[in-house]
Amino acid sequence: MHATTSNPHSSMAAEVPGGAGAAKALEFLSFTLGQEEYGIDIQKVQELRGYEAVTRIANAPDHIKGVVNLRGIIVPIIDMRIKFKLGAPSYDQFTVVIILNIANRVMGMVVDSVSDVITLTPEQIKPAPEMGAVLDSEYLIGLGTLDERMLILVDLDRLMSSDDMGLVEKIAA
Repeated sequence: MHATTSNPHSSMAAEVPGGAGAAKALEFLSFTLGQEEYGIDIQKVQELRGYEAVTRIANAPDHIKGVVNLRGIIVPIIDMRIKFKLGAPSYDQFTVVIILNIANRVMGMVVDSVSDVITLTPEQIKPAPEMGAVLDSEYLIGLGTLDERMLILVDLDRLMSSDDMGLVEKIAA
């Protein structure tokens, strides 16, 4: 009977995974655009949805597809393939809209597909090289490496508050 009263020890063991070492790891939702794999901070993701028709907004930039009504909230939808100049988007059963919550604003990001959630330690995140016009590195956290995979880690706060994305705030307001 005394062997089963090890509850104080099991609660101590439960504290170990949440210790200082675990706090350093970051979780990213990985998704694809064309042939590349990207990652965004999982804490900014509200939900994942299939692509559905949007209501176009007059004079909006091409990468802002329009808006959808998400349970009473008007949500701007940004097509990342157009934003990053990765060719014409095609929408099929694999196309996903990642609903984000950034600075208390809800917006949707259209991607080709979502892969999984990846945990990276700071050692696995390398600084992004300067890529010029292809993808401005100011929008990047860096490159995440996991075995043979390489994730382009996108800084959503910087991207969504950039000058050309400022329209998102006006639509959402």
